Order: sequence, then C-alpha cells, then structure tokens
Amino acid sequence: MLIAAGWLLLALGVVHTVLGFVWFKRPFAALLAEGVVGRVQGDPQRRLAFWFTVFGPLLMLAGHVVVHAAQHGDLALLRLVGWYLLPLAMAGVAALPRTPFWVALLVAPLLIASGSGWIG
Repeated sequence: MLIAAGWLLLALGVVHTVLGFVWFKRPFAALLAEGVVGRVQGDPQRRLAFWFTVFGPLLMLAGHVVVHAAQHGDLALLRLVGWYLLPLAMAGVAALPRTPFWVALLVAPLLIASGSGWIG
C-alpha cells in the first residue's frame, strides 16, 4: 500500500507537469521567445505557470522517496515525508477545495501512521 501511495504521488507529479505545459502553453511560449532569464517575475500568468508546472517534479521526487523508503523499511523517512506533505495538502485543500490536493491529504496521514509504526 505504501509503494502504491508513492507511485500515486509520482503519477500526480507527472500529470501536474504535463497539464502545466498544456494549460500554460502561451505563457511558456512567450517566456521562451523572450529568453527565459528574468522573464517570470513581472508577469502573474507566467509566475502561475512556472510554479504550477515546477510543482510536478517535486511531487515526482516525493513519490520516488516514498517508494524507496517503503522498499527499504525506512519508517523515519516515510514519517518525515508525511509530515512535510500534510500541511502542504491542508493548505492546498483550504485554498483550492476542488483540486487533487485531496489525494495528498489522504496519503500524508498514511505515511505518518506507517512511519510511526501505527499501521503495517
């Protein structure tokens, strides 16, 4: 179950990244046309595109860490990832209730409970 949770986070990250490039193709095209460096901070749409899209690889990293920790029985690392993920998911659900942050809100307590030895 923990490995599945890790793969779920990884898949969520892939989808986040792909959707970021699809949904924000115009801001990214303009960004590339202007040379990228220093071209994000002054434009709210580009900032949104950048942060939305860059969040995907971070979710992928978290997913890989969870899979690795579960495969190696590293309970402390599972618990740590859960504690990092929980407030992020809570803030995401509060700010944007109709988003996939609910997935992270379900996964985080699972990681905390597993990493604490409460569930096997």
